[in-house]
Amino acid sequence: MNYVEVLIYVFLGISVTFNLLGSFALLRFPDVYTRLHGATKCTTFGTIFAVFAVVTHALYQLHRTGDSKYLQMALHSFIALIALLLTNPTGAHAIAKAAHLSGVKPVRAVVDAYEEKLGGGSE
Repeated sequence: MNYVEVLIYVFLGISVTFNLLGSFALLRFPDVYTRLHGATKCTTFGTIFAVFAVVTHALYQLHRTGDSKYLQMALHSFIALIALLLTNPTGAHAIAKAAHLSGVKPVRAVVDAYEEKLGGGSE
């Protein structure tokens, strides 16, 4: 096993670890807001490392074989990563805003700044 394979396995191990932590966040956290936060952060970070593993493998194979399909694989993975980095936080924000506007309150929030911004806070 060479150092590139070890690096790929390290990236995959980090990816699996963070994706599992995101799954536990969905199970353990008390409300939609904290669940979204935990799941979104962990799965985004985990997916970044999965893409790092794919790109590392593709670039290593490109260097080893010279076959351009590995460059295409690396580029497609990188484009998917960019899409994920743009859509994951945007989707989580949209879900959280819809939950708040639907009347779902944070479980243990001391201050609800969004509620105060909308003018519904008691002062």
